[in-house]
Amino acid sequence: MSSRLPASRNIRRALRSKGHARQCDYRYYATPAAPSGSYSYQTGEIHGVRFGSRDIPGPTTQLAVVAKAGTRYQPLPGLSEGLEKFAFKNTARRSSLRITRETELLGGELYAYHSRENLVIGAKFLREDLPYFTELLEHELVEQVIPTIKIHQERFLENVEEYALNIAHSVAFHRGLGTPLHPSSSIPLTKYLSMQSIGMFSRSAWAKPNIAVVANGASHEELSQWVGDFFRDAFPSYPEEPPPPKTIPTKYYGGEQRIAHDGGNCMILAFPGSGAFYAGHYRPEIAVLSSLLGGQSNIKWSPGYSLLSKATRGQLRAHVSTRNHTYSDAGLLAISLSGDAQQIREASQNVIEILKSIAGGDISKEDITKARAFAKFRSLEAGQRVGTGLELTGAGLIQSGKAWQIDGIRNAIEEVTEEKVKEAAKLLLEGRATVTAIGDPYVLPFAEEIGLNV
Repeated sequence: MSSRLPASRNIRRALRSKGHARQCDYRYYATPAAPSGSYSYQTGEIHGVRFGSRDIPGPTTQLAVVAKAGTRYQPLPGLSEGLEKFAFKNTARRSSLRITRETELLGGELYAYHSRENLVIGAKFLREDLPYFTELLEHELVEQVIPTIKIHQERFLENVEEYALNIAHSVAFHRGLGTPLHPSSSIPLTKYLSMQSIGMFSRSAWAKPNIAVVANGASHEELSQWVGDFFRDAFPSYPEEPPPPKTIPTKYYGGEQRIAHDGGNCMILAFPGSGAFYAGHYRPEIAVLSSLLGGQSNIKWSPGYSLLSKATRGQLRAHVSTRNHTYSDAGLLAISLSGDAQQIREASQNVIEILKSIAGGDISKEDITKARAFAKFRSLEAGQRVGTGLELTGAGLIQSGKAWQIDGIRNAIEEVTEEKVKEAAKLLLEGRATVTAIGDPYVLPFAEEIGLNV
């Protein structure tokens, strides 16, 4: 135990000395200072790298580099996951063992994940160790990673709900957002995945125009100093090969797909949803409609009092939930039904009847008030979650140069009226739906049988 404390002090001292030894010749432009403890992000730009910070009082900090390199932007299958798996491996400056050892000595935690639009590498640590982890994350971008792991193929075939949701995205958006979040076992990864292809993708993914550095629990002045020092030598621009990721506007198609599966039953009824607030595609009425439909109880030992909870109480072996999957320029409002195939069939008919009753105005003001309050709570609670705020803020800085601020979302939800919710439900029923059925195709209904247009 006695050797750990001097070692961690040496790491901190070395990083601070190195940082202060550099001449601070950079200038940065930031948003007006937010009061300490505010949930708003201050933003700036140094050496072509966008960054944002939220100085929440406390002894710990979470730092992340967000790249526009999710599965939507990968040129070949599996590259986003492959690049994620290379995080925190051997670099020219540090071995994997040294990265692990130094992180343990400082009491930190490292993580990496990808979503449909973003690739995130990050760290959680004590507040005074910001210099070390800022440098560490920068090295992950500019150093050549030595491949020491075998790419792990996630298998979704055993999880029918996740499998059905991935199929629903594919049917709804085709390419781009329709690309599976993880490569399945049926994709011939050996054809596309190699050291060369991942290396070329990394140069495009980690180019300065494609990344943002975001911190929670760090002062804006300190973060700007260390980003300026350590990210000076990050990839300055997109390489000629491969070309930079293209942001092709998302188009919603809709349709139906049915797959036999003996591991369970799941049905997804999906419709065009709400995009992200920072990109100008936010539809607050969809957030309220999602809360109004509900399905999953928010109170322990209670069946729930949302419209779908009450409408499906007779189907005890069917689980129903509603969620709006939000992306920069599109969204997918998905109602998921899983469990017994016959009860899913019955519950799906109840779901459509509820949507028709909302579109016809057959809902009480009390239901709308509760749905608006719960939608506002879910949005604000998501903003308080550090991980959600870091990724969405980074994505906002990359896509539009604006941070993701929860105050604007709250105000938009408060302005949603009963008429707007009614009109939203009407448009869903009149347009093309996305329906996926995984499980027993003999029992699970077709879209036409429950009154949906595909």
